Amino acid sequence: MKSILVTGAKGQLGSSIQELVKDSNIHKFVFTDSEQLDITNENKVTAFFNNTDFDYCINCAAYTAVDRAETEIESCYKINAEAVQILAKTCAKHRCILIHVSTDFVFDGKKIEPYIETDEPNPLNVYGLSKLKGENYIKEYLDSYFIVRTSWVYSEYGNNFVKTMLRLGAQKERLDVISDQYGSPTYARDLAEFIIALVHKDSKDFGIYHFSNRGNISWFDFATAIIAYSNNNTVVYPIASIDYKVKALRPQYSVMNTIKAQNLLKKPIKEWRQSLSKCMEKL
Repeated sequence: MKSILVTGAKGQLGSSIQELVKDSNIHKFVFTDSEQLDITNENKVTAFFNNTDFDYCINCAAYTAVDRAETEIESCYKINAEAVQILAKTCAKHRCILIHVSTDFVFDGKKIEPYIETDEPNPLNVYGLSKLKGENYIKEYLDSYFIVRTSWVYSEYGNNFVKTMLRLGAQKERLDVISDQYGSPTYARDLAEFIIALVHKDSKDFGIYHFSNRGNISWFDFATAIIAYSNNNTVVYPIASIDYKVKALRPQYSVMNTIKAQNLLKKPIKEWRQSLSKCMEKL
């Protein structure tokens, strides 16, 4: 039985992992949020690891407010970079395998084909820069790690695009949604299953992996599909990103190649509509 620490346990991914393993006795999971474990405090992290011999640390904690990050730079870096450095150093000392969740926003979106794990990052915003710095800290301190880049995460938990579209769709007759930014939605439960598979398989194929549901769509396509599942008459209209004012630049194209993750799983990752349907059933 392996001992596994999960940080950020109240977020979308952490909640999904909890749901998946709640009836399992295969491994021992210790779920923490910022109240139980402040990962930005090195002394507290050190003390926590000294009390338990963890085999894995799954870091689901992150600062994800992309636009707020442009002004809350220190807070963003504190969680997405400095805290990751603390975890990486501590995992190295305790020979603990770190599984860390990163983002498609480490790329600038200038490719016209899906990004592979070895493509050169070039973030456009503070959030992406902070996540890339976190990745670099892991590579500096550890050899035994998995960095899992993902995109457009949604679930039954917390705040996300799917729940926002459902809420606005119930309130408005018209929704304007960006149609010229392309990516792949990721159902948090599918991402959680992949991360748990890394543990179950005791994989030693360390490094960076890209994980999202299969598909190449725009935010407009995603919103249209979400509204189609709801029983209201809201009409979704496509707009250009230049007409939607936000503080942080986004990549125009951040579809990721997931072949490496599928090879590890030895099966295809679910297509985005299939996973959206599952989430909508739960909602």
